[in-house]
Amino acid sequence: MTATSQESERAPLSLADRAYSAIQELLIMLDIPPMAPIDDGALSSTLGIGRTPVREALKRLEVDRLVVSYPRRGTFATAVDITDLAYISEIRVPLEPLAARRAARMASPEMSAELVELADRIEAIDVRTIERGQLMRWDLRVHRTIYQAAGNPHLQDTLVRYHNLATRIHCLFVDRMSHLDRHISEHVDLLRGIAAGEVDEVGELAHEHVIGFEKAIRALT
Repeated sequence: MTATSQESERAPLSLADRAYSAIQELLIMLDIPPMAPIDDGALSSTLGIGRTPVREALKRLEVDRLVVSYPRRGTFATAVDITDLAYISEIRVPLEPLAARRAARMASPEMSAELVELADRIEAIDVRTIERGQLMRWDLRVHRTIYQAAGNPHLQDTLVRYHNLATRIHCLFVDRMSHLDRHISEHVDLLRGIAAGEVDEVGELAHEHVIGFEKAIRALT
């Protein structure tokens, strides 16, 4: 079964889920800047979704540490604090390799084919011309596909949450980062290794990928 047919069989997203996904992306990509006030009425109008689902979504995003609410002051996007990177990496360093190894063991033939197709598309990216926001969206897609392939929903939920926080930091520095071609090639190797069932190899690749990301960010601060 293809990814498209799988998606078509899933239950339609509720309005609150749609609002959650849309606002989450705005926050992750820093389209809603860190510490900016959040107007639920304006979001409701922009998204074409009622204020009640938007407010439900904001409550979920507060649990994700993407927004924070203060009594009588309102709701704000959380700050992007580089000091949080060490805490985020402390969680991702053991869990990203675990997800990669599980994915290499658990991926179905259909999922393996999807991983190879994604690797082909990533490999075709021209780092010299791609818009940085689009590059970050590809990064999100790679990691979320691997988490899904791992077949552990609790691990997936945890890693999505902390990769989202890491992505906000990444977005803050991506225009100053060099060696983006290396970052992309690491994704390609990881996806192909998982599809090929290379359990130990992808665990090492995922470990080095997270460590390398933290080093690259710290070199800019």
